[in-house]
Amino acid sequence: QITFGSIFLGNVPVHEEVHQCAGEIHGYKGCIRDFQVNHKELFIIDEALGGRNVENCNVPICDYHPCHNGGTCTSDAENWYCECPRLYTGKLCQFATCDENPCGNGATCFPKSKRDAVCLCPYGRSGILCSDAINITQPSFSGTDVFGYTSFLVYSTIPDIALYYEFRLKFQLTNHHSALQDNLIFFTGQKGQGLNGDDFLELGIRNGRVVYSYNLGSGTATIISKPLDLTLNIHVIHLGRNLQKGWLKVDDQKNKTVISPGRLVGLNVFSQFYLGGYREYTPELLPKGPRFKNGFQGCIFDVQVRTSINQRFKSPGIPEGHPNSGRSVGQCKDSPCSLIKCRNGGKCIESGSTVYCDCLTGWKGAFCTETVSVCEPEHDPPHLCKQGGTCVPLPNGYTCHCPLGTTGTYCEQG
Repeated sequence: QITFGSIFLGNVPVHEEVHQCAGEIHGYKGCIRDFQVNHKELFIIDEALGGRNVENCNVPICDYHPCHNGGTCTSDAENWYCECPRLYTGKLCQFATCDENPCGNGATCFPKSKRDAVCLCPYGRSGILCSDAINITQPSFSGTDVFGYTSFLVYSTIPDIALYYEFRLKFQLTNHHSALQDNLIFFTGQKGQGLNGDDFLELGIRNGRVVYSYNLGSGTATIISKPLDLTLNIHVIHLGRNLQKGWLKVDDQKNKTVISPGRLVGLNVFSQFYLGGYREYTPELLPKGPRFKNGFQGCIFDVQVRTSINQRFKSPGIPEGHPNSGRSVGQCKDSPCSLIKCRNGGKCIESGSTVYCDCLTGWKGAFCTETVSVCEPEHDPPHLCKQGGTCVPLPNGYTCHCPLGTTGTYCEQG
């Protein structure tokens, strides 16, 4: 306001004349910067003749943690911005590829990049977007994928398993060295409350040998087979337990037995029965025993169980042989990549029923048919705009549009 021949910023001194001509006066609350009159810049503090209740403006935006998804807030006296982790973008790092989930049929969406997603297909589905139905009679498991997820099937809780059970199954390993290292075949169980309180049943492969373990709540019993004969195409396993005594027979190896420690004789499990892997992201969430680092790699078929010596063997699940759900499970000997053609040098990657194109530098999209702009996050090398500067592509390169309070080719200067 201009009054009495002077310029006042924010508020005016309380004068009776002002109240009479302007009514009630409310002072400005906020920050004022770069004050200019008739193209002449006035230095707000240095040229001021006087003032009252004025302090330096430094709004601590970062104290309010505005950045989402692990973004790091950086601020100075005049500006603030979020440095986003990979796979997130936006002023507040609030946008991710999977926010607008392109995956169908309940698939797990994982952001492969800030622009592209991978759909980890549920049981019975395959394809780039998991839109293709597949019939699975002999499930194929791919272990742990590059995103940290295992492929698995999960069946209903096996009833009446407390005192006696027998399992029979066959499996075929993939031609990978990693399939023999530390891989889970199946498990059921849950964490207990004490040192020995984990009740579980598990089967896996470690260092080329089959490992069978169970805990009735008073300590773990474990049987380890001899090394697998890798000249065999299909391996056959028969295992069981009667009260504390367990046994394991692998292929034509001799039957091995064990007695569980402690006095407890019942296996009290109420979890579902997992085959090939686990739903959890990390094995540390499982009971102490079944912490195989990876899921199974290969085909598992003819899984059968009985909980009484007088029963017939039958497949797990309700109805019999039907899993409740699963992830990235394919049909044995079928390749989903046979139906996908990646362009521009892209490589087809399959993980059970999950399939996607791994694109060469400079390409993106489901089939690697889209070029990557110099300003996009996937571009190699990335653009150099700093402090929240906006990258704008040009015919030959790019330029940075700098936010208020920054300057320089890449907005690197305050």
